[in-house]
Amino acid sequence: MGMNAKDRTEIMMAIGNHDEETGTAVSDISAALILADKSDVHRDRVVNTNIATFGKHDRVNYAVTNTLLELDKENRKVILSINIDTKICPVLDYFEIFMERTMMSKYAAKYLNVWFELVINNTKLL
Repeated sequence: MGMNAKDRTEIMMAIGNHDEETGTAVSDISAALILADKSDVHRDRVVNTNIATFGKHDRVNYAVTNTLLELDKENRKVILSINIDTKICPVLDYFEIFMERTMMSKYAAKYLNVWFELVINNTKLL
């Protein structure tokens, strides 16, 4: 790969510290990985599209019709915008599954000295 040991170590630390149960941002790279990974919710993630057999994770992911993670440099914030089809599942189901991930994203943004903003169905929640 042509990477020096310091760069390889940074990447390994980022990967090792992005788990919801034990991970936290320990570097700029790990904070960026957390923000990218924990915002990955979307219909495309659902392999089985038979709604009758969905568990809660599949239902929530399938209900998300649009996700956008953007950086607002001027206002120093990271904005996660999500559209959830509430005919498929209520917004509360999203939080049942993604609360830990949302908090992890908030702390990762804080590590980078930016604000984490969550917008669901055009309503700012954080």
